[in-house]
Amino acid sequence: MALDLSKVGEREKLKVRREPHWQRLRAGCFLGYRPSKRGGPGTWIARIYDEDTRSYRPKSLGDFGELPGNARFAAAKKEAEALAELVEAGGEIRAKVETVAGACRSYAEGRPEAESRFKRYVYDDPIGKVKLEKLRRRHLADWRKRLEDKPALVSRNKGKEKRTRPRAPSTINRDMASVRAALTKVMSPGTPNSEAAWQEALKAIPNANGRRTLYLDREQRRKLVGATDSEARPFVRALCLLPLRPGALAGLTAGDFDKRTSELTIGKDKNGKPRRIQLPTEAAELLAKQAENKLPAAPLFMRPNGKAWDKETWKKPIAAAVRSADLPKDATAYTLRHSTITDLVRSGLPLLTIAQISGTSAEMIERHYGHLASAAALVALATLSL
Repeated sequence: MALDLSKVGEREKLKVRREPHWQRLRAGCFLGYRPSKRGGPGTWIARIYDEDTRSYRPKSLGDFGELPGNARFAAAKKEAEALAELVEAGGEIRAKVETVAGACRSYAEGRPEAESRFKRYVYDDPIGKVKLEKLRRRHLADWRKRLEDKPALVSRNKGKEKRTRPRAPSTINRDMASVRAALTKVMSPGTPNSEAAWQEALKAIPNANGRRTLYLDREQRRKLVGATDSEARPFVRALCLLPLRPGALAGLTAGDFDKRTSELTIGKDKNGKPRRIQLPTEAAELLAKQAENKLPAAPLFMRPNGKAWDKETWKKPIAAAVRSADLPKDATAYTLRHSTITDLVRSGLPLLTIAQISGTSAEMIERHYGHLASAAALVALATLSL
């Protein structure tokens, strides 16, 4: 008699064993069920025949523990059939992702910033080893508490003594957003207000992302460049000319700049997607000088020791220049990006174009700078006459 996994009673009678209990859905498509040793929801497995390799391809589907017992078969059957259609159409079954760390590694492919966050807060944390099928709200709530309690490194002095500060809510939100995005790609949200609702533990802290209001005008930025030591001056000047993230600028190599066309390819940035932009004359001349006599793989902005600039090495010369030029003490490398974007918005450049140049979304530009665009439009209207 054929096994019917759709009946809860039938599944409860099945013996616990390593090999799943299989039910044939159709030719080349099987759905399996492995009862749990601990008496909880069992695991569902799909097994699909691949004509190209002439072999069956298995994939774990999870336990669907967030659904009532009588709804789990239908959900598993739907996923198995969708998987069969994918294989039959020539698609590939991705490597099985079983843990939180595995989900994060899969998501981090092509996303260097996310990979950096996962290395710091996921891979070596107990959360990384948690099986996706067993992931519950409490696991992520505990991880979030550890993240919030972890101090942020400010700097270290010559004696190697670390200086820290409490982690900012906006930073916590960014760290959680990467994990939330990674899990969302491989898991469905759990039933609200239940332990299966893993997503509820990763809700963003409200009102954490305050608008950046510190702005340095062109004259202040000139003073800053003039007060910067000769080693860091080209890097700081480039930050004043281009609306790039400091990390993206520091990650450029000599080969990323095309002197013939004055085009720059930005590869190492927040979203991990390369983009190519046309440079204005002054910026192109600066980058051309920096690229002189360098191999394509060499840092475009190189420190005396041959290494690229990074957050720990650009902070000190910029802070010293801020003090020397008598500028607002809160000015940082990121202030220069904000100031440059502000000037572009005020100039009337379309927000979508600014977003593409600066490597962010039009939504973010609208959210943080939309009020400036409106003000620029009003100024333009005021100059019109009948």
